[in-house]
Amino acid sequence: MTRHPTDTPQFYLTAPSPCPYLPDQQERKVFTHLVGSRAKPLNDVLTQGGFRRSQNIAYRPACENCQACISIRIRVDDFDWTRSFRRVWKRNADVVGTELDPTPSSEQYSLFRRYLDARHAHGGMSDMSVLDYAMMIEDTHVETKLIEYRRRGPDTFLTGRGDGPLLAVALTDVLGDGLSMVYSFFDPEVTERSLGSHLILDHIERARALGLPYVYLGYWVNGSPKMDYKARFQPQDHLGPDGWAPADD
Repeated sequence: MTRHPTDTPQFYLTAPSPCPYLPDQQERKVFTHLVGSRAKPLNDVLTQGGFRRSQNIAYRPACENCQACISIRIRVDDFDWTRSFRRVWKRNADVVGTELDPTPSSEQYSLFRRYLDARHAHGGMSDMSVLDYAMMIEDTHVETKLIEYRRRGPDTFLTGRGDGPLLAVALTDVLGDGLSMVYSFFDPEVTERSLGSHLILDHIERARALGLPYVYLGYWVNGSPKMDYKARFQPQDHLGPDGWAPADD
């Protein structure tokens, strides 16, 4: 039987570049392409092994002098609904998330630009064009959903969709054992809703409804204020040299 060349992944190593999270550090990444007939099962295996997806690339840190990036996942069935999280959930009871195929829109890009300009004006994605955004959404060979969040409207009961301006968007991969939050963004001016936290809480409930045990949040970087929020969602597993283990071990 002839094996398609994309069935066997090839891994590559990037050149060192400045770390976006920790000062005076250099980052390197190992990456491979997620294409071909085995993209979906490969994405599952690599995500469970600490990789993240960006378009049709799966990557993970391979830094020579630093191991600060730690892959984390929330344990859905054991999740601790603190008072703070319950308040966020109640505050957003009028918000509906609608699952769509990964298709970009001008409304999404407008919100994406406002989010970047307010939260990550000097980050690596700050100069993304509308074409770059479209590629980020559309370029996937795995099972991916786009979730749009809007306020509940008068026809929501019939249509299942929200109404009004777009509040937030989540690009999410559906894995065999969980949901992987690839990228999310929200209206930076709607501060009273804590939309970033709400998106994670909503994914926990979506995973629970699907019978999936985990929500993958990507990397937590000890010492990076940008990543502090991820530690609030407990209990969670961290990926170490011996595999996944409870974070408190």
